[in-house]
Amino acid sequence: MATEVRDRPAAQVLVATKKRRGARARAAYPYWFYLPAFAIFFVFFLVPTATSFFYSLTRWTLFDYQFIGLDNFRAFFSEPELTRGLTNTLIYAVVTSGTKVVLGMLLAVLLTSSVIGRSFMRSTVFFPVLVSTIGVGLTFTILMQPDIGLIDRALGVVGIQGPAWLVDPHYALLSVALVDIWKGVGLATVIYIAGIVSIPREFYDAAEVDGSSPLQTFRYITLPLARPATTTVIILSLIGGLRSFDLIWAMTRGGPGFTSDVIASVIYKQYQAGFYGLSTAGNVVLFLLVTAIVLPLFTFLNRRTVDL
Repeated sequence: MATEVRDRPAAQVLVATKKRRGARARAAYPYWFYLPAFAIFFVFFLVPTATSFFYSLTRWTLFDYQFIGLDNFRAFFSEPELTRGLTNTLIYAVVTSGTKVVLGMLLAVLLTSSVIGRSFMRSTVFFPVLVSTIGVGLTFTILMQPDIGLIDRALGVVGIQGPAWLVDPHYALLSVALVDIWKGVGLATVIYIAGIVSIPREFYDAAEVDGSSPLQTFRYITLPLARPATTTVIILSLIGGLRSFDLIWAMTRGGPGFTSDVIASVIYKQYQAGFYGLSTAGNVVLFLLVTAIVLPLFTFLNRRTVDL
């Protein structure tokens, strides 16, 4: 091979070398477009994440810090009020995400059928998604006032004694979860509508020819073929539920007592009290919790295949 290269004229060798370099440059050219995105990801995600992990091991202020190891995490898990926020976060996320999946699918099936007023109902279902979360929280705080709130008054008309939605410790977290579901189910419905509409019509025509009932069509065609939409709704709603703060803070501020506190509200309260290291440790716990739940679940859901 070396003999052949030496036997070639110098001009041919130079041209071949330039061609190889040009091919390598063209192959690497598209990757340069990743550089701005990587720079943004590095500055706004990797650096803050690494900094948070470091400061979670310290007792810090704006001007100084002291390394204390894992003391912040020990304090976080040793306080009953803090661990209750962790439990409430899991309950809140499971209730809201599970309900959004079920209601979103049912509403999407209804709104992709030949029901009268379909376009208007689609707009109505999606409208709460566009409203400010704080505005929704303040509005429902007034509506859920015991005795004088519109919801309890409406229940009283039909002879039902409404509960103290946001005052009773047994109902506070569930009440906020119901409002979250009302606000977020529209997005789940839109995602499911997109998934159902993308299913080829031939499957439904074949099911109709075979005499399948609507329930069988839903079970064997719509449900499995809309699985990508289901995965999206589960992941998005679960992440939103685990990170929820604004609605809970607007409606209950974690009360009464600590009964409706979630990790995010606990973090905010610790920050307000000046325990910056402890609040940073809470942020790390929340980050690890979301990662530990969402990544395996996402992998599991995407490994499932549809057999037709």
